[in-house]
Formats: sequence, C-alpha cells, structure tokens
Amino acid sequence: MTKTKTVIAAALGECVHVAGVSNFLRLAENAGWRTVFLGPAVPIQTLLQAAKEEKADLVGVSYRLTPETGERLLAEFAEAASDLHEQGVRFAFAGTPPVAERAARLQGFFENIFDGSESPEQVLAYLRGQPAQGQTEQDYPQSTLARIAWRAPYPLLRHHFGLPSMAETIAGIEQIAEAQALDLISLGTDQDAQENFFHPERQDARRTGAGGVPVRSPQDFRTLYQASRRGNYPLLRAYSGTDDFIRYAEVLTETIHNAWAAIPLYWFNQMDGRGPWDLEGSIREHQKVMRWYGERNIPVELNEPHHWGMRDASDVTFVAAGFLSAYNAKQSGVKDYIAQLMFNSPPGTSDAMDLAKMLATLEIISPLQSRDFNILRQTRIGLLSHPLDANAARGHLAASTYLQMALKPHIYHIVGHTEAHHAATAQDVIEASKIVRRAIQNALGAPDMTHAPEVQARKQELLQETQVLLQGIREIADPDVADPWTDPASLARAVRLGLMDAPQLQNNPFARGQARTRIVAGACRAVNEAGKPLSEEERIASLQKGIQK
Repeated sequence: MTKTKTVIAAALGECVHVAGVSNFLRLAENAGWRTVFLGPAVPIQTLLQAAKEEKADLVGVSYRLTPETGERLLAEFAEAASDLHEQGVRFAFAGTPPVAERAARLQGFFENIFDGSESPEQVLAYLRGQPAQGQTEQDYPQSTLARIAWRAPYPLLRHHFGLPSMAETIAGIEQIAEAQALDLISLGTDQDAQENFFHPERQDARRTGAGGVPVRSPQDFRTLYQASRRGNYPLLRAYSGTDDFIRYAEVLTETIHNAWAAIPLYWFNQMDGRGPWDLEGSIREHQKVMRWYGERNIPVELNEPHHWGMRDASDVTFVAAGFLSAYNAKQSGVKDYIAQLMFNSPPGTSDAMDLAKMLATLEIISPLQSRDFNILRQTRIGLLSHPLDANAARGHLAASTYLQMALKPHIYHIVGHTEAHHAATAQDVIEASKIVRRAIQNALGAPDMTHAPEVQARKQELLQETQVLLQGIREIADPDVADPWTDPASLARAVRLGLMDAPQLQNNPFARGQARTRIVAGACRAVNEAGKPLSEEERIASLQKGIQK
C-alpha cells in the first residue's frame, strides 16, 4: 500500500498573506496529499519543528513582502533547514515575482519556485509529479473521461469556434492550442456542413461560412484536427449533422476523433428550420445515432433542454426536457451521458431560480444513473444572455461562471463575452478562458449556494410539477405503446398537443405554440391570458379541449 505523502505549508516570518498557501494546499489535497496548514507569520524554527513532527515530504514556504527582507529571511531558512534538505525533504517556494527572483538565488534548495503566473493546472501537475508543461500528445489525455479526471478538481473547458473560412479557422485553432486555453475545441461548422455535407447539389455558395467554418470534405476535418496537434493538444468535437446522421457520425469519429456527440431530441429538423426531417422522423433518427455512439462507448450530450429555454419555455418544460433527454440516451444504450445545463435561459431568470432549475434537472435524472449509465455535468452561460457592452459581458461571464460552479461541473462550456456582437476570434476565446479560469479558481472555495431555502423550495416545486407533465405525456400515448417517453410518435404528439410547448413556437406547423410564460420572482412560469401563474395541472387542463389522440 502506497504511503500518503504529507505537505506542510506556511507564510514565513512576518508575512501574513496566506491565500496562496491555502490554494496550494487545497490543490495538494486534490492531488492526494495529506496537508498541514500552519497559517500566517510562522517563525522559522516553528515551521521546521512541525515539519519534523509531521514527517513532511514537502515543505511549502510563502513570502510576499519586501524582496530585500525576503532574501535575508529565505537564506536564514535554507541554512536552518539544511539537515532536512539533506535527508530528502523537498522544499517549494511561492511569492511575488521580485521575491521569487531572490529565492531562485538559493540554487538547489527550492525544487520549485512559483511566482503567481502559473495556472492551477501547472501547480496540480507539479504536485502529481507530472511535467508542468507537456511536450507531446502523450502528455495530455486524449479521451473525454481521462481528460476530466486529469483536470479535476477543475472542469474540462470547451468553447465553440469556427470562422467563415478554413484558413481563418485553422490559424485560430493553432493559436488556441498554443495558448493552452481550452481542453476541447467545439467546431462550429456552417449550416451546409451540418445539413448538406453529402449533398453538394443542395449546397448554396451564397451562404458559405454562414454560422461557422465551411467544411466540405473529410480532409477538411482532418486538416482542422491537425491544427490542434500542438500546445496542450485539445480534444475536438462537432455537433451532429441534421441529415445523413450515421454517415456524418462516421466522418466525425474517423477524422477529428469526436470527443463526444451532441445530439438533440426534438430539434435540428423542420420545426426549427435546421434540417430536412419532420419532427417524428428526426426523433427516430436521433435515437438511432445515439445508439450508434453508445455501441462505440463514445459519450453523448443531448443539447436539448436549453433549446426550450431559449424559446422562453417554462422551467417545468426545461426540466422535463432534461429528463426525456437522459432517459432516451439511456434507453438508446449510451454509457456516458453529458447533461447540458444552460443557465440564464431565458435571460431574466434569477440566480436562485436558475440554480433551483438545474438542481431539479439533476435530481430527476439521478435515478437513471447506474453502472452502465454514467451522468456527467456540463454547465454553460445562456446563449442569449450576454449584454452587448463588452465590459458588462465580461462581468456577466465571470459572475455566471462563479454561480455555475455550485454544481461542480465536470465540463464547463465557455460562451465568450463577444457572443452578442460577433463570433469569437481566437483572441476572444483566449481572453474568455482567462476570465473563466479565474472565476473557477475563486469559486472552488465558495460557500454551498445549493442549500439556500428559496433554492430548495423551488427545486421541490419543479420536481412535483415536472412529474405532472411527464405523466401527461404518458397519457396521450396509444394503448399499445410500451414506453411513451421513447416513442417518437408520442413525443411528437406531446409537442403538437401543447404539453411540450414554448411561446416562440407560435405558428409553427409542428407545435401548438400557445404557451404563455412570464418571469415571476425570478422563475419562468406558465401563465394564463391575464398573466396569472398556472400550475402544471391547470395548464394541462386548459389544453384538454384540443387534445385528441
């Protein structure tokens, strides 16, 4: 059995600044160390005596005051600690860059010197005995689950990226990878790539690059992947196609080693204008491609609930969509399921009510988890929630990130602060990554916001209301349907009859489109014509006149 190593750390001498020491020890705990924190202004002999008593393997020393006094103090410390050093005890130093420069003059004493410029990942790598900066692809995990484990306690970072030309996108991917800004680049391809990749006769040259990079061949995908083979060797993935689903999945898997699939349940079809299939047919095809990925042990994300939220659907509809997504993924044989949780959608929701909605979603799908169905949490900012002002958007990005960390996400989907103005450039992505990393670092020590009474009360309300809606979907199925929650006809009927509905589906040929919602006390609720909130039982009862099997 391997002995647990011990690290002891303190701010030395008259230095009282211990935030860095606390962060270092928190990372050490996550790396498997036993930690001992001695606090601020610790005398040399006190620190050394504690190191002996605790049988420390590593001693962390911090000093953030005047460089000249720091240099004298550290020289005195090194001399007093020489016996321990000779016995194999390791020493590391952290301080401001000027003090770190003086510490480096004690050649051979400190095995590592941190000046504050290091990322948390680099500190973790040191504590795990890994190189702080990898040199080859083998230094960076190249599968989603391995990368998540490697990044813990920090979430894997991803960002959407795709510019209107191949050349721009290739150069941007190279910049992002070299900057080590992301763990995964989510390729944003244009609409013709998603819908008409195998049908050049249907492509329209006038809309080339609309919405993303115009990928037109498997070799284009390979070229984009090769651009990422540098820096921290980020993973790549791309959204599911909206036609020729299995063929497109095969291309993505073979060319960019698709880290995970992103598949909707109700969308990417004629209902939202993004594909040629009707609603029921597309649900059936999406289930097939889920099964295809599940058979290959490739994780699957259903980018589903937030599509309802972006169309101003009620919180209950959002949670129900979250359940139906996870349920269909499991029934389709998916092994590793990524639950996408988009905050700020609709934009007017409050932080407390947003958090309650996400907790309700996670709780309602948690019974599905089993040895063969692993649920991973992915959070993100609402696509439509960024303000146009760039500085305000930066603030929103940081604040929302801090809130989302209450869910301890495995994956954090960065939606860059430029979203309201333009598609992110490589420099935008790198800047957004820096903002997010700092917010995440701060949030690791945050109080647990999930236990707030108003959050828990709303969560329970949503769980009860969502069960009413899910039962309503069961009841509209034909008598011979074994499982209405996976039956494409029943799922499509739920939209046609208005059980699953959103205000922005008004006049949609596949939906009832009569839902009314309003932000009430920070929550997005179904309301009647007078604006009065409706319970789910009341809402469904109001639909009964128009429901016919």
